[in-house]
Amino acid sequence: MMTADTYHVPVLLRESVDGLDIQPDGVYVDTTFGGGGHSKEILSRLGPKGLLFGFDQDEDAERNIGSMGQSPQGPRFIFVRSNFRYVRQWMRYHGISHIDGLLADLGVSSHHFDDAERGFSFRFNAPLDMRMNRRATLTAADVVNNYSEEQLSDVFYLYGELRNARQVAAAVVDARQWHTIDTTEQLLMAVEKLFAREREKKEVTKLFQALRIEVNHEMDALAQMLTAATSLLRPGGRLSVITYHSLEDRMVKNIIRSGRIDGRQQQDFFGRTSCALRPVGKPIVPTEAELQQNPRSRSAKLRIAEKTDN
Repeated sequence: MMTADTYHVPVLLRESVDGLDIQPDGVYVDTTFGGGGHSKEILSRLGPKGLLFGFDQDEDAERNIGSMGQSPQGPRFIFVRSNFRYVRQWMRYHGISHIDGLLADLGVSSHHFDDAERGFSFRFNAPLDMRMNRRATLTAADVVNNYSEEQLSDVFYLYGELRNARQVAAAVVDARQWHTIDTTEQLLMAVEKLFAREREKKEVTKLFQALRIEVNHEMDALAQMLTAATSLLRPGGRLSVITYHSLEDRMVKNIIRSGRIDGRQQQDFFGRTSCALRPVGKPIVPTEAELQQNPRSRSAKLRIAEKTDN
């Protein structure tokens, strides 16, 4: 039976919540509720007048609310079953104009990788699904069977950073001429000759990452969430974000450095630059002790920023 503890082991738990500099009466948002680990820690630091919003688009995550001793709409906790790209709209709906902190753990949960039926992992022969929100219509099977060779190449190169993206796309298109590619095993068979044996696991991981990002529109959602967070935070409010690959990290670094997703700093008439956020310390990575307990945290990187008065 799945429990909140087995759903997902929170990464950089203490460091990410410390980075929020919790004010007991503050308003906070956990945009990636998952197993509730980070939310539970935030709630433990909030006073009776504090408020926490937990976002998650996966119905499985919603079942973990009870593990925190809370109801979905308790006095200090409100669960929002939605993609975090809509955080600004949901805050407006709840009458919240500014927040004191926002946390995001962008990694795919342990639950998703371990659930064979979801198709996130190549460890199992499963349907090519990969939807975080099972109410969505686009699946990984739709992508590999219906996208053009050029579209597939772009997905594999941009989101998987595969150097041989064109060859991989061509192999997929060739294989689907004979039969639809409906399972993880069929996808692996279609591309197995293109990956050197010593690098096969790493390259296949990138391939699955690319499909997952495309299916869930992760980069667009992240851009919208980060932009919204910048405007929602009150002066002195904190942004605490854990990333797991270079695409995510680049976007977070850009928004902190320039206030823009593309990283371009805007100048006024006099050539002066200003930014709504300032970095707090250097990026934080897991300790050796955490890596031993949770190997999936190996690529994690935590960036913390504070809203300025600009």
